[in-house]
Amino acid sequence: MANKNIDSYIPAFGISLMVTSLLSALLVLVKETNKPVKAWMEALTGHHWTTHGVLVLGLFVVLGLVLARIPSAATARFGADARAVAAAVIVSGLIIAGFYLAEL
Repeated sequence: MANKNIDSYIPAFGISLMVTSLLSALLVLVKETNKPVKAWMEALTGHHWTTHGVLVLGLFVVLGLVLARIPSAATARFGADARAVAAAVIVSGLIIAGFYLAEL
């Protein structure tokens, strides 16, 4: 892996960011509507947001490294990925905002 070109990691981690961002938003919905899940997450690290962060960061790193080994993911066009990353992050933010606004 030391001789692998860094350019293959950029699109792989872009895809990982998209997936992780959307799954993070869905995790917010699940843990806020399912008290046993929230309690389980709280029991793991002392606070559900800490567990959330650890899970999301772990998924981001592992998924990015796995995708960097897949040739089709490693050769994706950066311009297209940048727009997709922005769209995924915006959609994730809208999911979370919509959930909390609906709770008001």
